[in-house]
Amino acid sequence: MLVKQRARRRAALVGAGAAIAVVGLASAASAHVTVNPGTAEQGGFTKVSFRVPNERDDAGTTKVQVDLPADHPIAFVSVRPVPGWDVKVDKTKLKTPVKSEGGELTKAVSRITWSGGKIEAGQFQEFDVSLGPLPTGVDRVLFKAEQTYSGGEVVKWDQDPGNGPNEPEHPAPVLKLTPKGAAEPAAAGAPSVKASPAAATESDASDGTARTLGGIGIAVGVIGLAVGGYGLSRARTRS
Repeated sequence: MLVKQRARRRAALVGAGAAIAVVGLASAASAHVTVNPGTAEQGGFTKVSFRVPNERDDAGTTKVQVDLPADHPIAFVSVRPVPGWDVKVDKTKLKTPVKSEGGELTKAVSRITWSGGKIEAGQFQEFDVSLGPLPTGVDRVLFKAEQTYSGGEVVKWDQDPGNGPNEPEHPAPVLKLTPKGAAEPAAAGAPSVKASPAAATESDASDGTARTLGGIGIAVGVIGLAVGGYGLSRARTRS
């Protein structure tokens, strides 16, 4: 018995250690600047959040810089204010003007910088940006980013993560683009399920059985009360 208990404890400790290791690896792999959600529709407008976790235990993140692609300029870009942070939006003159719904686009947002705030150790911050129309000739948009810490360290998240399983050390945030209409909710195309006549009959039968059993239970209860009352009255009469 004692041997079995020791074996169970050992197995539990090994399992807990493995779980901690997996969590640690997952945290290490995901602790970089990302764009959420990671998918949007080509040619449409969307709101994304640049999620910035602090990876240092001895310093806070004090500045975040995100570069928008110059080869596929986005006409309309707006940012949501973040309490405690200042935001600066830089525009660059395009070499070749781009036609948009509002006319000809000669300048486009090339960089967004948040500063003045602080992301403490063990925390993260999200910076929301609305943008569009998104490019139509590509299947993804790469946003190169820089993260500056209070100690002066600058980490560049500018490596192309590619499409393989091996992620680089400093991957850039990537927004995947799907063809228009391809990202419809799965529920919209899911076949509807209707109850068959047999299922309806079974359901009705179940309901009828439940009602019958309920009625029998009530009747038995009433009879029990009557018998009990009769017995009590007889006892009183005898006494």
